Amino acid sequence: MASTDQDSSNSLRLTPLHGLHCASGARMVPFAGYDMPVQYEGILAEHLHTRTHAGLFDVSHMGQAFLSGPQARARFETLVPGDLANLAQDRIRYTQLLDAQGAILDDLMVTACAPDANGDERLFLVVNAARKAHDFALIAAALPDLTLDILEDRALLALQGPEAASVLAGLLPEVATQPFMSMRRFELGGVTLFVSRSGYTGEDGFELSVEAPEAERLAQTLLADARVKLIGLGARDSLRLEAGLCLYGHDIDETTTPVEADLLWSMSKRRRAEGGFPGAAIVQEQIASGARRRRVGLALEGKAPAREGADIVDMHGAPVGRVTSGGFAPSLGRPIAMGYVDASHAAPGTPLQLLVRGKPLSAHVTAMPFVPTRYYRGQ
Repeated sequence: MASTDQDSSNSLRLTPLHGLHCASGARMVPFAGYDMPVQYEGILAEHLHTRTHAGLFDVSHMGQAFLSGPQARARFETLVPGDLANLAQDRIRYTQLLDAQGAILDDLMVTACAPDANGDERLFLVVNAARKAHDFALIAAALPDLTLDILEDRALLALQGPEAASVLAGLLPEVATQPFMSMRRFELGGVTLFVSRSGYTGEDGFELSVEAPEAERLAQTLLADARVKLIGLGARDSLRLEAGLCLYGHDIDETTTPVEADLLWSMSKRRRAEGGFPGAAIVQEQIASGARRRRVGLALEGKAPAREGADIVDMHGAPVGRVTSGGFAPSLGRPIAMGYVDASHAAPGTPLQLLVRGKPLSAHVTAMPFVPTRYYRGQ
């Protein structure tokens, strides 16, 4: 989700797991205003461990908040294109905050929670680290009649991989059959956890919101299982790229709409038809007539990768787009990329060239995800 912030080290914020990262030999880097682990034993090894066992990620830099009040769902729908009115209790919706041009200010997760003590509707929000101050200020200003409770005192851990459910079920048996894109509240050793079955790797997994002082104890409990290893931001990025998932500030930003970004799946038919969110007229026009450009997957021939910013040209050398994310895919043993191209060049199989240091690399448009996702769909 969020992009790197190159703040100087003396101004970086620390997550509740910072001491654990340092003690575990992590290489730390500035990210979204925080000092974060990019790797421990190596990106390749950490990536493959998550694909085969279970990886533990510190995502405490993300923003967490409760939004509550009368008709909170309908009120928040005025800011996002996601369908919240029909979101069942304890279920999660992926959506985007949009501006008046239909451009993406951020992407976020929204959970419909049980009513609060006053009987009012309540939503749990998780937003990107680099955008959380902006997002929360926007929401508070746009919905002053609602209560926005920003959770500065909670950490967030992600446990991802094919063995994640088995590991966590050893502590909380009920999570074994918890539905994908749902959140439940648990008590573990007197500590309240909000457990979401979701993630950013394409694998089955969970995100665990925990009180900040209890974060390291929870992490150590999970790490006591030999199937679990700490995983850094480097592997998190390669995992999400293989899954074809957007990174805010790279694949989506204030210049891209949900239609251009191939995120129309996150918008219900009702919201597409009714509108009622910022930039709705522009988004609806793009749905009806087609966007001039589209986010696509790119399969490269050979071993050389193309990174963000590489120009994309057609077979005659004419510019048609730009790479927004790219790198080596450890699960595939070859380079892959995502980027935006003119709509006329967005069909799967279209041959293209990516310019890297002036040298054209052969590639073609391909469907995403690059690696099949393994989200939990029930027994």
